[in-house]
Amino acid sequence: MTAADRLAEAHGLLAAAPVVDGHNDLPWALREQCGYDLDKLDIAGDLSGSLHTDLARMRAGGVGAQFWSVYVPGRLTGDAAVSATLEQIDVVDQLLARYPGDLAPALVADDLETARAQGRIASLKGAEGGHSINNSLATLRALHTLGVRYMTLTHNENNDWADSATDVPRHGGLTAFGREVVREMNRAGMLVDLSHVAATTMRDALDTSAAPVIFSHSSSRAVCDHPRNIPDDVLERLPANGGVAMATFVPKFILPAAVEWTALADANLRAHGFDHLDTTPEAMEIHRAFEAGTPRPVATAATVADHLDHMRQVAGIDHIGIGGDYDGTAFTPAGLDDVAGYPNLVAELLDRGWSAADLAKLTWSNAVRVLRDAESVAREQRALRGPSIATIASAAG
Repeated sequence: MTAADRLAEAHGLLAAAPVVDGHNDLPWALREQCGYDLDKLDIAGDLSGSLHTDLARMRAGGVGAQFWSVYVPGRLTGDAAVSATLEQIDVVDQLLARYPGDLAPALVADDLETARAQGRIASLKGAEGGHSINNSLATLRALHTLGVRYMTLTHNENNDWADSATDVPRHGGLTAFGREVVREMNRAGMLVDLSHVAATTMRDALDTSAAPVIFSHSSSRAVCDHPRNIPDDVLERLPANGGVAMATFVPKFILPAAVEWTALADANLRAHGFDHLDTTPEAMEIHRAFEAGTPRPVATAATVADHLDHMRQVAGIDHIGIGGDYDGTAFTPAGLDDVAGYPNLVAELLDRGWSAADLAKLTWSNAVRVLRDAESVAREQRALRGPSIATIASAAG
């Protein structure tokens, strides 16, 4: 079979079982690049010069459901973090209102199935970083009411109740209040997202959660030894928990040669007065100038497939998915340049002998099942107890 035939087969598979992507940072990119002015960056048009994401490329990539990240950076704390999270939620709602023929609001697993039948892209929200709730379980519940269906327990920094993968350990995992956050997420029906958290936090969350967890955008630490990735002992626990690890495409997390290069490039960006996560056109100019003198190691769809092969071997086919992190990273793999690239990954996996049934689990069924299972746990938990009124002080004893 030719490469063209294989790619055509991939497109056909995605028409039946489209991608549920765990993480896309378009809302923050809209804040940074146009101050939420959706007339300036209209995703109904071709935004390939500015963003990884627009509606036409989502359609071309076979995206059937998207968790839109309502991320705010760790430098925003307290009420400022909460307000910025609300602004992120608001822009997702604006997108849903502006493009109702393409984007369908989704709160539960059945909404994904309905959107697929309608030919629309189911749109969910995921809060990235527990600092977004300002140590308040009532705020957590309010975010759920506003449609947030997962929360990443940390971002790049520790918070007051959980350790991050990329900060100096402070708590040894989850504190007592952190465990109460997990329990309250279970009761609300909000998925516990363990991307970005320290391995100790991963293990504590798995010990605590009655519902399946997710990793919205993390790959295998055995394949690329970066602290943002998932150790094998954690992957091994996913079958018992029922959770799903959604492999990310970020080169510095998946390609060992890119880890050191990215550290140097990030330092260069900071030396020019930019945050290392900045993907604005001005920051990208600095990156391109650096790359001209120091060539960048380039990941490919095969790099991501290596992670998925390993994650499948360790966790099983029922416990893996995809979380590209588009518009949240400066660089993407060749062939996975933007949201139109998913068929190239599916074609690569077909070449490696993955069956149509297995690919349907990877792209669609596993994520839908996790949502449904979390809803079931939430019903059970709400029958047992009411909302928690615990505070960070009371939980500490």
